[in-house]
Amino acid sequence: MIVDCGIYRDGRRTEGPQDFSDALDLCRLQDDAFVWIGLYEPTEKEFDKVTEEFGLHALAVEDALKAHQRPKLEVYDDSLFMVLKPVGYEPKSDIVSSGEVMVFIGDSFVVTVRHGEESPLSAVRRRLEHEPEMLRHGPTAVLYTIADAVVDHYVDVADELGTDLEELEADVFSPTGGGSRDTASRIYAFKRQILEFRRATGPLAQPLTRLAGTSLFEVRVPFVHEKAQPFFRDVNDHLTRVNEAVEGLDRLVSDILAAHLAQMSVRQNDDVRKISAWAAMAAIPTMVAGIYGMNFEHMPELRWAWSYPLLIAGMAAVEVLLYRLFKSRGWL
Repeated sequence: MIVDCGIYRDGRRTEGPQDFSDALDLCRLQDDAFVWIGLYEPTEKEFDKVTEEFGLHALAVEDALKAHQRPKLEVYDDSLFMVLKPVGYEPKSDIVSSGEVMVFIGDSFVVTVRHGEESPLSAVRRRLEHEPEMLRHGPTAVLYTIADAVVDHYVDVADELGTDLEELEADVFSPTGGGSRDTASRIYAFKRQILEFRRATGPLAQPLTRLAGTSLFEVRVPFVHEKAQPFFRDVNDHLTRVNEAVEGLDRLVSDILAAHLAQMSVRQNDDVRKISAWAAMAAIPTMVAGIYGMNFEHMPELRWAWSYPLLIAGMAAVEVLLYRLFKSRGWL
């Protein structure tokens, strides 16, 4: 459905035709005007009129309707199409969720299509409407502000993930936390959330590099004002820092998982040593009792009055010696 349809002229929102087709015709008659239509999870039927009026490419329309796209930038004859994936993070449940924002810009128009709850654009629209100097740059300003808002939130999410990973690390290596049964599953679940975050941030680097014009062999992207390149470079720098942070988080959580597994292996070896030590200590009296329990008529010291106490004392002495030996080696 259409969430908002605004007409902007000279950096300010103005009144105009309610029908976006008439609004587009009006804006194209003026050099400093454009129309911005925002849609939320439109159906194919709802999007047909927008496609027809703005001349959007069929492949881009298909991507915008089906969603589940990687961040990318596509250039068509009459429009530019960009996909971004905003993310949200719930620290209590350690879950990263993502939405999608598709942006079409062309001659005097911007069409934004949102999917998911993590992709609100009302704050972006309000921000631009309070910055007329920025809004005077037309559709390019909208594309830049959306990308800037999405990447800035990436920075916040990366910081929150880093904080939660520090808490998880402290818990894993605490005297009691590392041995819990669900520790490995918690670490692996956290790694899955980092992977979800990475799917949003990693592929966005190439589109922002093109918009920033940092490649010597890249043709300038049409429908984007060349003076906007420094602004996109700034967004690209922020994204680079986010991707580096995500790489660091991924390596650290892998190291924590490996260290936890090694820790568990050491603990299991300790348990095996303790069991073996107690079994060895139990074997001595069992062996002696087994020998003297056999029904032989002629056995050494069988009828001697002191045989029983000496036998018990001998077994006790051997047990004490074994206990001190195993204790000194850390087996008990």
